Amino acid sequence: MISDNTTRLTFAAQVRLTGEGLVLREWTDADLPVMAELFDDRDIAYWTPLASPFDAAAARAYLARARQARADGMSLRLAITADGALPLGEVLLFRKNPDDPAVSLGYTVGSAHRGQRLGSRALRLLTDYAHHDLGLPRVTLGIATENAASISVARSAGYHPTDEPPLDVVTKGRPRAIRTWAHDCRD
Repeated sequence: MISDNTTRLTFAAQVRLTGEGLVLREWTDADLPVMAELFDDRDIAYWTPLASPFDAAAARAYLARARQARADGMSLRLAITADGALPLGEVLLFRKNPDDPAVSLGYTVGSAHRGQRLGSRALRLLTDYAHHDLGLPRVTLGIATENAASISVARSAGYHPTDEPPLDVVTKGRPRAIRTWAHDCRD
């Protein structure tokens, strides 16, 4: 839920979402080795701002930043699991900066778990949470125009490209055109 006309998001003490044949849960210290294994991937390094290589130290730093951002009401990062146990990827909800009320979502799936529609199922589940539990009428994605796999996930989850022109950015020294995709609450 959005709190007091500010851009801070307020989450329950523990967030655990079930549906779409998945359990989305918060990361734990016990997940650090799996997190390093999932995120130390060439495709993830190419398409995301995550550290590369993504080793045990990167996993610890990432989890510490994720916990601080959650406490600050800026983001929520959930492990994608089939049953609440082994993480298969991540889905996240975040504000880009504290002065902007817009909320974006993101996702990544470990290479060994791709092809099971985990990204689109997790994205639909988190989108529903954003609309109905947090009361957000619109959530967005920022997707590189050449990232066909991520575009497919967005479409499958009911997102549509907005009329906004793509934003030119440089990530890890590579120029990219990032298009905004949106999902609007329909009820």
